Amino acid sequence: MRLAYRGEPSERTAARRWPVSRDRNPSAEPIRIALVINMPDAAQEDTENQFLGLLTSATATPLDVEFYSLPEIRREERAREHMRGLYSNFGDLFSGKFDGLIITGTEPRQSDLRREAYWDSLVALFDWAEKHTRSAILSCLAAHANVLHKSGIERRALQEKRLGVFEEARVSDHALLAHAPDVMRIPHSRWNELREEDLVSAGYTVLTRSAKAGVGLFARQEGASLVIHSQGHPEYGTDTLLKEYRRDIKRFLRNEREDYPSAPQEYFASPALKLLSGFEEKAAARRDEGTLAFFPDQQIVETLRNGWHTAGTAIYRNWLQYLASSKSGFAEKMR
Repeated sequence: MRLAYRGEPSERTAARRWPVSRDRNPSAEPIRIALVINMPDAAQEDTENQFLGLLTSATATPLDVEFYSLPEIRREERAREHMRGLYSNFGDLFSGKFDGLIITGTEPRQSDLRREAYWDSLVALFDWAEKHTRSAILSCLAAHANVLHKSGIERRALQEKRLGVFEEARVSDHALLAHAPDVMRIPHSRWNELREEDLVSAGYTVLTRSAKAGVGLFARQEGASLVIHSQGHPEYGTDTLLKEYRRDIKRFLRNEREDYPSAPQEYFASPALKLLSGFEEKAAARRDEGTLAFFPDQQIVETLRNGWHTAGTAIYRNWLQYLASSKSGFAEKMR
């Protein structure tokens, strides 16, 4: 299903399901984007809204967005019903004409990504993007998979989950970072990483780096497409890390993991940390899924602040400008 967006950012939820009639810039040709959502069911709809919200807040140019998902991603009936009429058939993507491509990550089930059920579909998408898009953004696991496929670089497992909001410094004058802060706070959520020395030796340009989280953004020209890789998540909503943390706690309570999860770093204010410490004591005393009913969601949400939206909007504004200028024949060089 094509999502023709012409409205204000506040209308993005409705725009996900039907066109908004009021034009923002009726003289501009729409930028066509294929958005491949691969996140698990619990995060699927949030991810749709996060990316669409970030895209629409970053430009006044009309956007023409189509949703897809790798066909091998396991879905429950509720998610499949949600996708009917909203997502286009994955096979049809390869015959479509798009200016840009965004591929999200997903939860890995295998230590070797090449053993994932969706590997062949993902590789086919990477290879297609080289020839048929002006630029692609690959998020988290998608970035790791592309680097493995194109450069043979294996991601490295972390001792603990890298979860939190980390400062990333600009280390390049790349046009993707124009008007972005010199130091930006970006959410991360992953169990693996790509190392800077491996990426640089393979010809990737590192754009941002964190002392605590490693490489954030990096890029390389691949065929006709400028491919932007992100180990972080500038698209995340204010409460996304809270939801992920809550899901990790739920897994602990259901005995799906042995240890109680660590709280996201540099994300919660002191009052929230105090509430969470109290809940951890309850969870330790009663390790049962029913304990989750006492989780102080609302009290914590009220303390959260989004310190990365401005940086994320700047990055996506530059990317969309690059796509728009490519369409007009006056593309800026972003290599």
